[in-house]
Amino acid sequence: MFLTDRPELMPNWTEAPASVVGHCGSPLRQKLARPRADSRQNEAVMSPRVRQQIRLFAGIWLAWTIAGLFYISQDSVPRLYRGDAVPWKYVFVGWMTGMYVCAALTPALLWLGNRWPVERSVAYSGVHLCFSVVFSILATVIEVPLLLLLGVFPSATPPPSIAAGARVMLSFGIQGGVFRYWAVIALQAIYRSQKNAKIREREAVDLRVQTSELAQQLATAQLSALKMQLQPHFLFNTLGAITVLIQQQKTSQAEAMVARLSDLLRLTLEDVEAQEVPLWRELEFLRLYLSIEQVRFEDRLKVRIAAAPAVSDILVPHMVLQPIVENAVRHGLGQSEEAVTIEVGATSTNGSLALVVSDDGPGLQSNSAHSGIGLTNTRTRLARLYGDAARLVVEQPSARGVRVTITLPIRTVTPEGRPCN
Repeated sequence: MFLTDRPELMPNWTEAPASVVGHCGSPLRQKLARPRADSRQNEAVMSPRVRQQIRLFAGIWLAWTIAGLFYISQDSVPRLYRGDAVPWKYVFVGWMTGMYVCAALTPALLWLGNRWPVERSVAYSGVHLCFSVVFSILATVIEVPLLLLLGVFPSATPPPSIAAGARVMLSFGIQGGVFRYWAVIALQAIYRSQKNAKIREREAVDLRVQTSELAQQLATAQLSALKMQLQPHFLFNTLGAITVLIQQQKTSQAEAMVARLSDLLRLTLEDVEAQEVPLWRELEFLRLYLSIEQVRFEDRLKVRIAAAPAVSDILVPHMVLQPIVENAVRHGLGQSEEAVTIEVGATSTNGSLALVVSDDGPGLQSNSAHSGIGLTNTRTRLARLYGDAARLVVEQPSARGVRVTITLPIRTVTPEGRPCN
């Protein structure tokens, strides 16, 4: 049957071969998967907390080893200097036994130090004073049988019992145990103070960052609120002008204004989140706005816009020119029966951009040009965006006309779209 070339004659042809089946019929791949599961379990066991504890215990034993070597050198160097023989077995094994007993008790000392932080209260110092005496006695009681077992008890004749050996050791060594206890508590307090100082410093940095972010968010919200005041302002004025045209039965002009107003609103919505736009974008918005005003005033309004290509990419506040031009139309053309020319220019000198809006209307006839919502809003936005680096000046250069100059620091747009100085 095994030599046949007809597999259909073998009823168990599709079963797994015995070589890939484990005990009790379990596939071998399940057994092969166990080492991976074991490795994952080992990784889970070696968690950061376990690794931290291992480093802590290793540091404790290393520190007490260094302390033991210090005591050994302190005991042996004077003898070598005097030329005396040094009982290395007694010196080395005796001191290291005492140090490793202290190392074994150190986790308990650290727990006591965390439970009653010595730097937090003077009363805790009294608690630790009692614990230091208990620690010295306990360490001696544990150390004596070990020294007797290792045959290195520091006396000419070994004591007959552990109690007798403890009395001998405590008679000249209780102060050392107390000193070691306080050394551990003091080092722990210093470490804890440094750690708390770093935590407070990190919290202070986080608080400063949060404060800065909140201040930036507040400034952005205030700028957005100021900007939102301008949009309904010119919108209502334009709708009012359209209403007047409709009442005057100037249907074609009203339709043209509505069409251009829709284009203006669409352009406004495209930059609704932007506080600054390139100058060419601002001039595009301004031309569209003036086209609406030219429909209203026809040949009485003349406009000249001149801006060098070199300054077209400089960032300016969005809608910074519209309220200035609107004032020129209202106070210049609205109070004059003659044609008025409004000129808009942009030049850069000494690292600053100067935006100039001038008209040849009747000039400043009242203080309304200085206290209107447009100029007040614009001054506030400039102060929010640039501080003292920007200013707005309104002046009457001659018997007629008004000139408004806005000076801004030069900020451009990088290829990635981020503004830079």
